[in-house]
Amino acid sequence: MAEQAQYEELARQLRAFGAVKRGLGRILPQDCSAGSAAVLALLGSHGDMRMSNLSELLAVDMSVTSRHAAHLAERGWITRSPDPADKRSRILHLTPEGHAMLADLSRRSTNLLADRLGDWTDAEVGRLIGLLTRLRASFGDCRSTSHRPPSAAPPPEPEPPEPRPPAQRPSAPPIPVRERERMQTDPAPVQPYPRTPAQAT
Repeated sequence: MAEQAQYEELARQLRAFGAVKRGLGRILPQDCSAGSAAVLALLGSHGDMRMSNLSELLAVDMSVTSRHAAHLAERGWITRSPDPADKRSRILHLTPEGHAMLADLSRRSTNLLADRLGDWTDAEVGRLIGLLTRLRASFGDCRSTSHRPPSAAPPPEPEPPEPRPPAQRPSAPPIPVRERERMQTDPAPVQPYPRTPAQAT
């Protein structure tokens, strides 16, 4: 684990990262704001989607998403069609003009980065890409997945079966009263010893 001082320095660097974002924002066309560019980029990577899904990916309120969508539709970069599954919702599509604008935005940002990072090696750029990707994953970036899945709870252990009562042997039938009295008064019959063959002769 890194030292506390390193995390403090990382926090300062991330706060200063706004300079990079501002530099990328300055190269955008006049009629395409950073929010509009983000909408185009998401539609280009994810394809057609509902307004609610776009709002979730942008992590902004639906009213903000609606304004971005209206701005892009006015310029012919997207179309909004009713959702067959829910008439109250709209599905956003990139038009050919929208794809052309997205390609122009990608070209502008690529040229800027190539200019500012011209003294970086390919290995350094690749390492930066890997670290930024890992940083986003550590924060559960909503653009790669809307939310982290909840931890799967272990299945409940089966309850032990209830112990069965011991099997009871059937009780002997009751002895009639007369038979019981006879057994108490009459002596038990004497069993004769069996004769051997010698005694029989």
